[in-house]
Amino acid sequence: MEEYLAVAEGGQDEIIEKKSRFIGYTASVQTEDEAAAFIEGIRKKHYDARHCCYAYSIGLDNQPLLRFSDDGEPQGTAGKPILEVVQGSGVRNICIAVVRYFGGTLLGTGGLVRAYTDAAKAGLEASVIRQRRRLIEAELSAEYPDLGKLQYLIGNTDAEITDTVYTERVLVKVQVYAPVYDRFVKMVTEATAGRVSVEKRGEVFSL
Repeated sequence: MEEYLAVAEGGQDEIIEKKSRFIGYTASVQTEDEAAAFIEGIRKKHYDARHCCYAYSIGLDNQPLLRFSDDGEPQGTAGKPILEVVQGSGVRNICIAVVRYFGGTLLGTGGLVRAYTDAAKAGLEASVIRQRRRLIEAELSAEYPDLGKLQYLIGNTDAEITDTVYTERVLVKVQVYAPVYDRFVKMVTEATAGRVSVEKRGEVFSL
């Protein structure tokens, strides 16, 4: 996967349905342990709430790990609707928890599904969602006369300079969007007649 949507900052918001409060929370989670810790934190914060239902999706491939819980609500009225919001959002590595404070009026199956869906969406909309892209980290070694040309080339491609070290040669550290990396290396090599060497150092996802 070259890019995906992720929670940059978790959010929270609530809705009121027939005097019942539904509070939706979101968080970025990379593992089931992180999801469990997030959910437990919400439970402790709302120790007096009737229910804490949740759903999460972990993994970047075509078959992410999916889990959900109704936490005592009628089967299919809470966890699954939250999971549908998770999947519909396209966001990866995310957990949404919805806390319910019972307001004294039964909502019925349809009412619960709508309320948990709306609360999950509210929490999601209160979050900061960003696109993360797979980047290749590389180090370019250049002679000083080639530095200006190299900076120009980098500035006109899908790459970014992260550091420059001045020694006997200039070492320019860059992050390049993965799908264009090979083209980037070819461009630099041809433009400098091979005087600039490019060495791959690793891969990261943008923040």
